[in-house]
Amino acid sequence: MTDLRIALGAMEFGTRIDEKTSIALLDEYVDAGGVWIDTANCYAFWQHESGHGGQSEELLGRWFAQRPGVRDRVKLATKVGCEPLWPGSYPEHAEGLSAKVIDAALETSLRRLGLDHIDLYFAHRDDLETPQDETVAAFGKHAKAGTIGRIGLSNYALWRVERARGLAHQQGVDGPTVLQLRYSYLQPRPFVRDQAHDHRFGWITDEVLDYADRNPEQDLFAYSPLMSGGYERDDRPIHEAFDHPGTTRRLEALGKVAAELGVSRNEVVLAWLMGGSPSIIPIVGMSTPDYLRTALSGARLTLPASARTLLDQAW
Repeated sequence: MTDLRIALGAMEFGTRIDEKTSIALLDEYVDAGGVWIDTANCYAFWQHESGHGGQSEELLGRWFAQRPGVRDRVKLATKVGCEPLWPGSYPEHAEGLSAKVIDAALETSLRRLGLDHIDLYFAHRDDLETPQDETVAAFGKHAKAGTIGRIGLSNYALWRVERARGLAHQQGVDGPTVLQLRYSYLQPRPFVRDQAHDHRFGWITDEVLDYADRNPEQDLFAYSPLMSGGYERDDRPIHEAFDHPGTTRRLEALGKVAAELGVSRNEVVLAWLMGGSPSIIPIVGMSTPDYLRTALSGARLTLPASARTLLDQAW
């Protein structure tokens, strides 16, 4: 079975999505050839009465324990940097990316997951209060020790990514080789500056695409690729940041391609993301088996050249 370049987001596993459903989704994803599972140490603090995260990692730990051998079939990504310092303190007061925090958070994540190493460890968001050389050194130390594999940066400005790589080179340690940002077929208006759609460093821009294309060692992961159901569900309106004429034209093109191929809009979006250059690994957070099967179908879909041209030229 060919591995699928689509990641399963486990953000609300063990909180909003109950344990039985979460485990069923994990099983089906892996049995279908899925490899990457994405979580974070802060998931899902907003869903839990304690105001702190860790529930997703704990559920994944129970799943690994119940499924001997599954660890050899998957790659696990988790993150550090966004856990609230106290209930209700996020985003103003979060743990950050000091060496002390990274050391403690990694130990806690490994314990929750019941693992001896994490395949991909992300800085969840940039920490401008901590010297970047300290953060780079802490990640590099754990990569050298083998407790983490690859290093990733999420929600980072590209200039900070390059600075991290330069510092890693100076220190003789591993640097970041994965970026995780938000992306989808629809594009937000320029200069959007709210928390959910900050065009400056939270979105894959043309510059980021060019960067990854010219640096093939850098993988791109995209979160929220399906716009929280906005492509398919009338009860999930698309955010006003995407309210511009280009969205109308893109939705028309998307609907035309989906109808011609006899598939859903979601499947077309995922195929578009994965089949481009550079190829993007979408992170899909699914709450039901039917939604997951649609996403897996999209991961297997190859768009005809004419369909991709139509989608790309719709602005």
